[in-house]
Amino acid sequence: MRTHYCGDVTEALLDQDVEICGWVHRRRDHGGVIFIDLRDREGLLQVVFDPDREAAFATADRVRPEWVLKIKGRVRRRPEGTANDTLGSGQVEVLGQTIEVLNQAKTPPFQLDEDDVGEDVRLRHRYMDLRRPAMQQHLVTRARVTGFMHRFLDGYGFLDIETPMLTRATPEGARDFLVPSRLHAGSFYALPQSPQLFKQLLMMSGLDRYYQIVRCFRDEDLRADRQPEFTQLDVETSFMDEGEITALMEEMIRGLMHDVAGIDLPDAFPRMTYAEAIERFGIDRPDLRIPMELVTVSDLLTGVDFKVFAGPAEDPRGRVAAMRVPGGASLTRKQIDGYTDFVGRYGAKGLAYIKVNDPSAGVDGLQSPIVKFLPKSVVTDILSRTGAEAGDLVFFGADSAKVVNESLAALRVRVGHDLDLLEGEWKPLWVVDFPMFEYDEADGRYYALHHPFTAPQTDSVDELRAADPEALISRAYDLVLNGTELGGGSIRIHRPEMQWAVFERLGIDADEAREKFGFLLDALEYGAPPHGGIAFGLDRLVMLIGGASSIRDVMAFPKTQTGTCLLTEAPAGVDSGALDDLHIRVRRPQKG
Repeated sequence: MRTHYCGDVTEALLDQDVEICGWVHRRRDHGGVIFIDLRDREGLLQVVFDPDREAAFATADRVRPEWVLKIKGRVRRRPEGTANDTLGSGQVEVLGQTIEVLNQAKTPPFQLDEDDVGEDVRLRHRYMDLRRPAMQQHLVTRARVTGFMHRFLDGYGFLDIETPMLTRATPEGARDFLVPSRLHAGSFYALPQSPQLFKQLLMMSGLDRYYQIVRCFRDEDLRADRQPEFTQLDVETSFMDEGEITALMEEMIRGLMHDVAGIDLPDAFPRMTYAEAIERFGIDRPDLRIPMELVTVSDLLTGVDFKVFAGPAEDPRGRVAAMRVPGGASLTRKQIDGYTDFVGRYGAKGLAYIKVNDPSAGVDGLQSPIVKFLPKSVVTDILSRTGAEAGDLVFFGADSAKVVNESLAALRVRVGHDLDLLEGEWKPLWVVDFPMFEYDEADGRYYALHHPFTAPQTDSVDELRAADPEALISRAYDLVLNGTELGGGSIRIHRPEMQWAVFERLGIDADEAREKFGFLLDALEYGAPPHGGIAFGLDRLVMLIGGASSIRDVMAFPKTQTGTCLLTEAPAGVDSGALDDLHIRVRRPQKG
């Protein structure tokens, strides 16, 4: 039906006849000459109709926005002074000869060039929202990213292998989405949270190098950057250690960013241990563009009369940390109060600070509600350790280490953006040497920090059993870019006795392990190779590359923050007969 896309009509086609199809973006009547901006996936093209061709002019006169047209005409250069340098087709226009209305359209629910359309309206009419050039560009970027991944991994001998969508419920991690079985009354499948166990089984099957761009499902509380269904690049390989895996994945990400977005990342990504990341930034995915760091000052505050600081400083699980804000002395009391409310969301009971107006004047050159409670020598040592200079401000966190780390890590990002302190555009980082386990005080037990199939850094089962759980380090690694975790992985356990030992440390007895992971434990008995892998969040990666503000903008048909699809009105009730077939009866919560 067409010879060219609208966006592909350029000066190279001058004086040639073309046939184009698309949607009416705008229609303008300029004193007897009608201009139509026709839009398709590749861009906009200006088409001109003059009264000399009466039939075409009459049709052009009645078209409206979003009508679907087929136009035939001749390419000519735009009159001098009317070129549009922002368009690939902006140097030319088409003199319309014939026009055919392929379909009419109702008045759109919103104008496609509006920027302030509510997200609910956009999601309810997603087919209209996706006509917007910016949205289409996000999906084009997504397609280019996945295309690059396929080509790169195929080139290194990885096999694209599908794993099941209907599987067994996962005992660890987020809640599963359950699918009732019609043929097996009272039994359920689960949608996969990841293909973790299946990709390990593929390594035990001798397939050596696997990958898959796969849909995953988690029935968890949602946040701005989470969806109940999401996509990840899943990779697993045998006979490679963590250094080789991370080097290969680094090469892939570096090439992808260059080819898709023209972004050049450094030849070698820096590496940082988990412990160092937590100590310096309070978080295991630090944004290295922000120059501020956390500095522990607990040792300076033990024994002081100011119990707000002394209590956490003397608590083995507490922490007192300071964070210097360059130029922060210019912050107003109202701004500081706003930051105090902000850290309160992370459990902080307050936000102490010192403004450094004139350090040469000693304590008299400081402005702070807490200085009077601290010995002068302690204040001097704090300023020296943080490197505070005239015009700076120092924020403090004093609480459990968890609260201090989470609140100051979030504050660091917030202040860094508010004060425009970011240095550089793209800062990747490998975070390594994660703890094997983390303790949950609410449950009173240890959980695997990543998953229970992650290998420890020790090869000794006896050492694993005897060591302090909090001292055990795993062979896990995460890739972080600008404070966003792009992906994470690990070397897996391939010896059955080590897997049993890890289950023991997690409080999973033999019967429970056999019930939940029997098929994996059996497979480990038949010569499992050393293997490891990684998974990248595709949605997050495309969001970063495309400069989108939410992962919903880079997914064709996302859910809302409450997990609903406004377009199809899902989830929804089903026919009672279908429930009978599934042996299910719905019990609704009692009112009141």
